[in-house]
Amino acid sequence: MKIGSCAKAIVSAASAGLAAFVTAMGDNVVSQGEWVTIGLAVLGALGIAYVVPNAAQSDPSSRTRP
Repeated sequence: MKIGSCAKAIVSAASAGLAAFVTAMGDNVVSQGEWVTIGLAVLGALGIAYVVPNAAQSDPSSRTRP
């Protein structure tokens, strides 16, 4: 397992969880349903980011300049 795919999943899960948490804190209270939403955002981001492969690096010499 490469560290890149694992780190990518962890960062995306933390970002999704934090975004959902900040949205849930709009009224200064996090309800049970909002905790479920935060958890699902974290799990969804973990699953998607871990499964999707990183893009292959392109050859910089093959790029055309205008």
